[in-house]
This record gives sequence, structure tokens and C-alpha cells, in this order.
Amino acid sequence: MTPFGRRMRELRAARTVTLTDMAHALGVTPTYLSALETGKRGRPTWAMVQRIIAYFNVIWDEAEELQRLAELSQPKVTVDTSGLSPEATELANLLAQDIRHLPPEAVAELLGRLKILRKRA
Repeated sequence: MTPFGRRMRELRAARTVTLTDMAHALGVTPTYLSALETGKRGRPTWAMVQRIIAYFNVIWDEAEELQRLAELSQPKVTVDTSGLSPEATELANLLAQDIRHLPPEAVAELLGRLKILRKRA
């Protein structure tokens, strides 16, 4: 599941909206929406995110958060480390190799540390 998919599912659950009802309202198939939620489909387009924002009638911070989550929800990521240090290349490769085997606590810890480091930069 992607960060965007998780949030979309939370919004649907909070409003007791079925996947089928939402899909029909947005003019897409339930299969497409399910794939967005589960991460089997790539990041949604800007236009689709805007339709989902309008569908849920969210504004300001919550709308911005949905857009941000959509941008971070590409399930197949490519990392270009050309021109970076050997350590950066090693980090990218180790993460690609091992992420499936990391326990959720380790993923949460790494994500938290990266967020802290981004704020410092």
C-alpha cells in the first residue's frame, strides 16, 4: 500500500464510502481505485488527485497533504546516484536490496531519521 492509498482508504472508511461508489462518482473503475490504494498502480495523476480532493471535499492543509502523499506514492522507484559519493550509491543499493526484508519498526526508524535529516538540510 502506498502512503496516498492508505490515506484514501482512511478517508473512505471515515465517510463510510465504498470503493464502488467512489469509483462511479469519479468516473473510473473500482479496480483502478483498488490498485491505487494497494500500490499496484503507480502514482495518480495531478488531475486524479484533484478529483479525489473534490470528492472528499477537503481543503487547505488536508488537500496539500493528499497531493504530497501522491507525489511520494510511486511504488517502483528509480534512484539515480550518478555523481554522488560511493556511500550514497551503496546506501541506495542496500535499501533496494533489503527493504522487503526489513521489519516495520526498522522502516519506521529509517524514515524518521531521513525526515529529521531533511529538516536539517
